[in-house]
Amino acid sequence: MSFYRHYIFPKFLDLAMSSPAFRKPRRRTLARAHGRILEIGFGTGSNLEHYPPGVRRIEAIDPDPYLDRYSRPRIDASEVEVDFHRLDAEHLPFEGERFDTVVSTLTLCSIPDVMHALGEIRRVLKPGGQFLFMEHGRDPRPASARWQDRLTPLWRPLAGGCCLNRPVLELIESAGLVRDQVQSSYLRGVPTLLGYVTEGVARRPGTLQGTAAMP
Repeated sequence: MSFYRHYIFPKFLDLAMSSPAFRKPRRRTLARAHGRILEIGFGTGSNLEHYPPGVRRIEAIDPDPYLDRYSRPRIDASEVEVDFHRLDAEHLPFEGERFDTVVSTLTLCSIPDVMHALGEIRRVLKPGGQFLFMEHGRDPRPASARWQDRLTPLWRPLAGGCCLNRPVLELIESAGLVRDQVQSSYLRGVPTLLGYVTEGVARRPGTLQGTAAMP
């Protein structure tokens, strides 16, 4: 398993994350990124080319050192400066209310304690700050969801902890983040069990004192 984890899985992940099916959803999701930005689950760096022109710097975290051979060349080639941290999402060392934007794309599925991570995301967001997400999750069609439940125990160890069946919006809202603009769809060219994707914006409630509410 160590050979697979070190060499085969990173290549598999990079191919999957570079799929053309994810390009438009990534671009839509990241179009609103602004201010001080934290990206959760930087992975192989597939988001870098999709940040809007106004973004010049982000902070990013990922716990997996075996993805560096894919992410580092993208960092070096990007106009976006990346302050990278080898961290997991459940234990963010940042002070509260630090970020205007937190980004997560195809990441919530693989975080072991996802509710703790979402609580950390809420904590480090400024009041009124935005959580931009694009995540695959539980299919609303019962037959497909049952297959996701059956296959997740087999799929998870092969796919870096990825769970096929997490109810994305329920988890986000349970963490105290308020949905703003959200849409769900089945992506073409992506297997059905992975292809139900929810993207959009959720916010930490409140506004900074003396600051207008964000649009």
